[in-house]
Amino acid sequence: MCKLSNKPENRNSQQNQQRRSFLKFTTASALGLGLGMAVTHQVMATSGAIKTPPQPENVLTPEAALERLMAGNDRYVAGLSTPWNFKLERAALVKGQNPYASILSCADSRVSPEFCFDEQRGDLFVARVAGNYLTTDFVATLEYAAAVLHTPLIMVLGHESCGALKAAIDASDNNTQFPGHIQSIASALAPAVRAIDKQSKNRIDDVIKMNVIQNVKELKKQTPILSRLVAEKKLLVVGGVYNLKTGKVDIVA
Repeated sequence: MCKLSNKPENRNSQQNQQRRSFLKFTTASALGLGLGMAVTHQVMATSGAIKTPPQPENVLTPEAALERLMAGNDRYVAGLSTPWNFKLERAALVKGQNPYASILSCADSRVSPEFCFDEQRGDLFVARVAGNYLTTDFVATLEYAAAVLHTPLIMVLGHESCGALKAAIDASDNNTQFPGHIQSIASALAPAVRAIDKQSKNRIDDVIKMNVIQNVKELKKQTPILSRLVAEKKLLVVGGVYNLKTGKVDIVA
């Protein structure tokens, strides 16, 4: 049977080995702790977690968000819009944003979502393009609002007498070619034009409404983020059309 040697060199060797093992353990523990903290920080940073939302009143269910949005439009139509003092919310918004609704709106200067829904800065996350249609960039923008900012509502907002859709009809009917990159807008809006019969008595209005409906459908099925949130009932996607004469937004999808 072998016996452990009591020679000084053997004892020193054993002590050195123990020290090396201890250093490996403590180093691994420190690295593991640091990695864990880094991962936790990254998750918090990318999840949009906010301990105290800059605007706590904007934490709403999808249904409550839509109700609030339309109540604001009712005030606007009735001439009862809130006289906002934008200076008052600046301090809260320095800390971050917490919008309760996202709006994909036409860039038309006559349609301003913050005004027609009687909201102040920080309440609405607005993406605007002539013709209010989806591109990859706009899908990504709305994904950011839904996944990171936890915005529970998206509205696609079209409007009466949309020049972009009039151009799309002209391009479809008369093969009109527009200069620069304008033609790309007309081409992107063509599906809505083709979906409406040329003999329609209210063709432009029908095309405007159809464009909103088609983009709402597209948003609802965008994977992997928006479609999942819609299925989990954490996100509501609707469509509306703004009436230039009255200021009223009618839900159409």
